[in-house]
Amino acid sequence: MSEKNISSGAEKAESLENKAMTDAANDDGYKLTEAAKEQKGGTYASTNAKNGGKSRGRGAVKTSGESTASTADELAEERKQARIARAEAAKAKREAKYNAKLAKHESEERERAERKAERHKNDKNGRTPGFGGWLAAVIALGVTTLALGTMLTFGWLNMNGMQADMAADTTHSLYELNSIVDNLDANLAKARISSSAADRAEIFADIAIESELAESAIEHLPVAGDLTRSMTAFINKVGESARGMLTTVAAGNDLSTSQRASIEYMYGCNRQLKEFLNGIAADCTNKDVLDALAGKGMMFEGFEGYVDPAADVPKEIYDGPFAENTQKTGAKDIKNLEEVSAERAEEICRQLFEDYGIAEVGCSGEAEAAQLTVYNVKMRSEDGDEYFAQISKSGGKLVMFDSFKECTEHNVTGENCRAIAQNFLKSAGYGDLMCVWESESGTTCDLNFVYEQNGAAVYPDMIKVKVCEERGIVTGVEALPYVLNHTERSIAKPALSMSEAEAKLGGMLEVRTSRLAVIPKDGGEALAYEFCGTYGGRTYYVYLDANTGTELNVFTVVGSQLM
Repeated sequence: MSEKNISSGAEKAESLENKAMTDAANDDGYKLTEAAKEQKGGTYASTNAKNGGKSRGRGAVKTSGESTASTADELAEERKQARIARAEAAKAKREAKYNAKLAKHESEERERAERKAERHKNDKNGRTPGFGGWLAAVIALGVTTLALGTMLTFGWLNMNGMQADMAADTTHSLYELNSIVDNLDANLAKARISSSAADRAEIFADIAIESELAESAIEHLPVAGDLTRSMTAFINKVGESARGMLTTVAAGNDLSTSQRASIEYMYGCNRQLKEFLNGIAADCTNKDVLDALAGKGMMFEGFEGYVDPAADVPKEIYDGPFAENTQKTGAKDIKNLEEVSAERAEEICRQLFEDYGIAEVGCSGEAEAAQLTVYNVKMRSEDGDEYFAQISKSGGKLVMFDSFKECTEHNVTGENCRAIAQNFLKSAGYGDLMCVWESESGTTCDLNFVYEQNGAAVYPDMIKVKVCEERGIVTGVEALPYVLNHTERSIAKPALSMSEAEAKLGGMLEVRTSRLAVIPKDGGEALAYEFCGTYGGRTYYVYLDANTGTELNVFTVVGSQLM
């Protein structure tokens, strides 16, 4: 081995040692800087003020009206960089120690080789062949064999040392992830009950930091990315939600109902993740870690699919999947229909609402509804009840209907409401529909119908219907998405079967209903499997790509759902 190689190994070791000392010094400097911040005047306050001076050591938060999300982000970034610096310093020290040992061994090998060469030179210059020469050759061969054995032994020991270092790094990452998830559990628990804007700002800043640290710890585990995908997605979403909530409270606003529901969801999922990781950390041995590094063993079995299949914090729905997001992609089949006159629109309303006791009907003009021209038609019953409808100029379709009389009693059941709605829609010319959502609000039943084609629920073609439970009649219709989007589609056979797609859920969702569906997605449409079920006491709608099994959308139900 050359002098140049030995020198470079020693220089590398010295460089790594210097880097480790510099990082440690920087870390100490960070701590001193943080201490100096707390010594300054200003408007910094932590939970010391609330707990009689007891410091939590979690940093400071401005309590004046100037508290902003950017301040919290700067604090978060400083804490994160400090943790990263400490980790890099520890790693640099280990590398420096290893390179120092390697340089020393290389130096000893070089000296041994020089002594051997010197002995060989003396044999050639002054010694005669014979028994003595043969003995010298045997001894030299023995020395060579011994040297080779020493090198192999050192290589084996060195390999074991490297494995030990890798195992130590893996164990450290696992324990660090476990600790971070424990901290997330504590902070999410606080977020559930905290009402102070200052406390919330500190809590959400901590959650955002901890989510980034958790993601980094997951990346350092010897687990394939496809086994940690849902866990990483969940951790990322926790961080995004925390930053959004931090912005909300920093602006002086209260958390929305949706944000509060997200906190409950994240708390529940993280609590299960905590128990899972605590079990791994408590039971793992050094052999388990080495087996995992070698791609063997069951140490990390269960990482994928452990978190709720709704890895995203689910969108909340009060009136059915895609009811608020149904894309209106432009009038399709209706564009080529024959136009009707205002008089014809009035006649359509008289026929459609024949059982409502209509006494007066009048068209009050035209209006533009998205890409559609409609007639506004006002109606009054013999009892003085008022109704309003919109009829499309192209084709004479009922686009919208509303009434202005309250319902106060429960006289019909949800099943009866469904039949009343279906019969009304059929009389209005809307057939081949399936009811995909039914809920109750007071004495009114709300139902969502979509077009059914070859057994698939076509969500873009949706009609929402309201039924009065007191009078047993339809009192509201919103059919614009159906009128604009409806057309016959070419629906190909899915690459995955229903059971194959359900297996992608990981067994976490207790599936109640499932079906094939066409859903709005990114300005177009996608073929998906819809799974409705429960998890942790909540009802979810999960949509998976029917060809790949990729998760496309997740909704969680808020309120009363009858179906």
